Amino acid sequence: MDILTRHVTIRDFLNLPLDNELVNQLLNCGIRASTTGNMQWYSIIVTKSLTQKEKIIPLHFNQKPAKTAPVILTFCADINRFNKWCLLNNTDPGYNNFLSFFNAAIDALLVAQNVCIAAENIGLGICYLGTAVYNAQELIDVLNLPTLVVPVTSVALGWPAEFPPLTDRLPLKAVVHIEEYHDYSNEAIRTLYKVKENLESSKQFIKENNVETLAQVFTTVRYKKTDNEYFSEKFLRTLRNQGFMV
Repeated sequence: MDILTRHVTIRDFLNLPLDNELVNQLLNCGIRASTTGNMQWYSIIVTKSLTQKEKIIPLHFNQKPAKTAPVILTFCADINRFNKWCLLNNTDPGYNNFLSFFNAAIDALLVAQNVCIAAENIGLGICYLGTAVYNAQELIDVLNLPTLVVPVTSVALGWPAEFPPLTDRLPLKAVVHIEEYHDYSNEAIRTLYKVKENLESSKQFIKENNVETLAQVFTTVRYKKTDNEYFSEKFLRTLRNQGFMV
């Protein structure tokens, strides 16, 4: 379990390639993840070529990990393959709906996490790229994804060029509820977030962004309401375009 408690996000990678055998070993670990009904409603796109990376990097907002990682893995919710198998076997699939997409997305994310744990276990570094859903339609176009296939996350993968310290996490009592959900009082919220708010890095974020509180950094700078609404509608439109939401 020690490897899990030492996880850090790597945003800068050494200029060293990862050979296909190593990548396949990691992917084999990935596909042992739990999956809805053992249907494996996912696909993984491996991007290593400079030509393809040059198309993908801007879709991840030119983030440093996307630029420096030798491999970018795009994990997709994929019902296309299973649908084709059903049709070839004389049965009509009914998986072009939001519930099926959600189950497929869970499948893909479980695989992604398995790959990340396997990678970190041998000293590789990873960085989740949540921008995969921000620009899902553009990734669909670049990766030539058919209907009923939608990217849900990407992972930058490679040998670390940095070794950052552990980032903060809320304590277990902030996120674990015994038997049923116990809502938070104002006093509990203040107590639970006090350590995070008093970190020097948090104080620096507040200063750099010219706001009053750490919460304002999130709501007015990093994850703004207008951006959330825009990308939500964009992603829903992509799901409809890809044949879900029926």
